[in-house]
Amino acid sequence: MIFTNLRRHRVRTAIGAIGIALGVATMLSVVGILGGAVKMFERILRSDSEMVVFERNVSDLFFSNVPVGLADELNSQKFVREAKPVLFAIIAAPERPVVTCFGITTTDGRLKKGEWLFGKISDFHENGNGIVLGERAADFLNAALGDTIELGQGQYSVAGIVRMENGFENGGVFMPLLTCQKAFHKEGVCSVVTVALAEGHEAAEVKHWMRTNHQGLTALENEEFSNSYSQFKIMKITAWVVGGCAFLLGGLSVTNTMILSVFGRIRELAIARVCGFSRGQIARMIFGESLVISAIGILSGWLLSMGVLAALRAIPTLQGYVEPSIGLTELFGASSLAILTALIGALYPAWYAAKLNPAAALRFE
Repeated sequence: MIFTNLRRHRVRTAIGAIGIALGVATMLSVVGILGGAVKMFERILRSDSEMVVFERNVSDLFFSNVPVGLADELNSQKFVREAKPVLFAIIAAPERPVVTCFGITTTDGRLKKGEWLFGKISDFHENGNGIVLGERAADFLNAALGDTIELGQGQYSVAGIVRMENGFENGGVFMPLLTCQKAFHKEGVCSVVTVALAEGHEAAEVKHWMRTNHQGLTALENEEFSNSYSQFKIMKITAWVVGGCAFLLGGLSVTNTMILSVFGRIRELAIARVCGFSRGQIARMIFGESLVISAIGILSGWLLSMGVLAALRAIPTLQGYVEPSIGLTELFGASSLAILTALIGALYPAWYAAKLNPAAALRFE
């Protein structure tokens, strides 16, 4: 009877399913986009390391000040394989208000991972004035190998152009650490120190050493940092709040659909009661119809979100900056919310249908 009723009222069924589908698609799309952006920023920090050290209690890594000598201290410890200082900064360029700048050492593995389009890595000198541009940065700065470009208050020669997989890096500027410190008046400090552990050693050793020797700094494993960093938290909460609002609209559409379904066949429900259907069976039938509508909406919403994310991947200007991804956690969360929305939306219609008086309902006009 559940499927028969839904087939008889295809338009109402479609309206309810569309409401759920839009809620699922909105949530999965927003969570996928913001989640992908978070993962890309995480990869900037990791760079073949397991831990990150930064200033305690800072709201953003751009404000973090870590003594650059800490990298040398960590490198001398037996539990550290490699420690690298990195300075993050925002710089202005002609006709471009904001360009991300990465101050790195010549031995940093970031540039080695990229595809060098022009120049070579040996041209990136520790004390030089030459900078390396990501491919997209070179494009919007209209810069070529050997050009001298203006960034902030300084002029720098383009020593290389590299294509990076990560969009933030591909649209950024790589400066020698010493040059970057001078440009931003941050001599002797960096934003973070990335730490790669020596084989057979654990993160707890780094944390204990940091607590003992540098109480103003904190060391976190990459996963810990991702879960505790305030900016990541804000992005993730925003995604779920936006998706939750979409589900409220979906729940209203399900409620409206089920109410119309009940009032449109009151006599049928009365006949079912006369034929022996209990109140519980009537209520379960209404809930069953709502769950079937929810299932159709979940599947449609999932397919719709896949289409939206695939379209975003294909947009050239977003490639590398947005890495849409949907995991099982997101899919399970959206499905659970959709089912809960459907059940809540069916509460009143099921209660109303179950309490119908058969005799009075048969006279209903």
